[in-house]
Amino acid sequence: MNVALIGRYLGAFGLLLLLSSPATLFFTSGSPVATAVKAGVGLVLVGVCVATNLQAFGNASARRSSLHLVRSALIVAGALVALVVVNLVASRHNTRWDLTHGKLHSLAPQTVATLEALPEPVHAYGFMPPTHASYPLVEELFQRYQAQAPGRFTYTLKDPRRAPDLAAKYQLKEGQATVVLVRGEGPEASHTTLNVVSEQDLTNALIKLNAVGTQHVYFVTGHGEWPLAKDEAAPDDPGATMSELRRQLLQEGYAAEALYLTGATDVPRDAALLVIAGARVRVSQPEVDVLRRYLAQGGRVLYFADAGLRDGLDDLLAEYGVLLDEGVVADSQFNSGNPYVVQSAFYSAHDIVRPLKQRGLNVELPTARSLSLLRQGLAEGVRVEPLVHTSQNGWVETKPEENAVPSDGEKMGQLTLAAAITRDTKDVPERRFDQARLVVVGDSELLLDPNWGHEPNRNLVMNALGWATNQVAKVTLRPPDRDVSTISLDPTAMSHLRFITTDLLPLTLMGMGLAIWLTRRNQ
Repeated sequence: MNVALIGRYLGAFGLLLLLSSPATLFFTSGSPVATAVKAGVGLVLVGVCVATNLQAFGNASARRSSLHLVRSALIVAGALVALVVVNLVASRHNTRWDLTHGKLHSLAPQTVATLEALPEPVHAYGFMPPTHASYPLVEELFQRYQAQAPGRFTYTLKDPRRAPDLAAKYQLKEGQATVVLVRGEGPEASHTTLNVVSEQDLTNALIKLNAVGTQHVYFVTGHGEWPLAKDEAAPDDPGATMSELRRQLLQEGYAAEALYLTGATDVPRDAALLVIAGARVRVSQPEVDVLRRYLAQGGRVLYFADAGLRDGLDDLLAEYGVLLDEGVVADSQFNSGNPYVVQSAFYSAHDIVRPLKQRGLNVELPTARSLSLLRQGLAEGVRVEPLVHTSQNGWVETKPEENAVPSDGEKMGQLTLAAAITRDTKDVPERRFDQARLVVVGDSELLLDPNWGHEPNRNLVMNALGWATNQVAKVTLRPPDRDVSTISLDPTAMSHLRFITTDLLPLTLMGMGLAIWLTRRNQ
């Protein structure tokens, strides 16, 4: 074994450790201990090299070899320092790519649009101690909001125990992590609070904070429609409610209320929208007249049909260009394993579905009815546009209990599943709005709690609601219900991780490369 050669290898690696020690202190871990250990080990290895090659230093060729070794180590150390500097500059002037499943670290389009539309700056107070489990997640979320809207969104993280004046002002509960959003300054300032902090919660809180007035959404009831509250669900079907939809409406600044049309002569004047979802009993003629008058005055309606049900609104829908086909829509290719649970990413260019089309998201409609769009017999000024279609493999199954294959006489091809209708009403006396808006969807089950978690469906419904009420900013993609797959690391753990990945590992690889090069050179 050539002891002198091994000593030169150790000396080269020691010189590399010694010269890279400043990078450890100033760029990678910042730990004085790690820096001192590296420098100390480097000095020891250099000393070993000197001790094992002491006699050879008088030899001219050995001196040249040693000088070459030192020069090589200096080049490698210089390259290491250059890489560290480049990474440091890149980290401060970087472009981010989010490669996580579900875009975990990217703000949703609704969040971006909400931040860009803030009428005045908003300051977020995060009241939680640094030891709280949510602290790093909330801080990271705030940082992304501030980076997206610098100057319009700012934040402060405070330990409520050290800010008793603010804790009293906002009536904070001891031990509870709370976020307070404040718009404006002084006595004119307004604020809202939230306890569960996610992107969806934070964005919805910003929307509510900056909303001008409350949009009243009335759900027509009294005909067996889906209930709004869980305690109103049938005992044999506890999930058959629209409580999650109602919760979403409240989060986005709407007021959701039930409306009985029986005995009514008109729709309330504060109605921004009516929702008719899954009526199982025929609507009486006086009620139909109220709805007809409401639409003729520029009213807004979202109508959700159900297979096998007749609600007495066929004539009214026909005046607005829609005929509900009898039977259940099926698709032999685009389904979720059941041909009657149709999946579709076949959209028109309408504003309601444009965000879904851009992302290629599939809506999923169970037991839907298809729509035939009429061109004759329409009320004056009515214009009909399709929204969602099946594939070319769709058909209307008139006997779903018997088979699930197309039969002679059944409607086949690319079927319409949803449509948007407008009617010019700006010249109508006592008009509510200048344009009536109606959205017809061939399925109401997508509104139910078990199905509300399907994000494309949720965005389709909420976009239809935003379009119908003429709130352009609410026609977008909302923050998804993300599966959090992060791990929280304290500063010490982060320092160790950074030292291993940006210092120790690259240094080890360089040392191995240097050893291989020296071995080949000495052969």
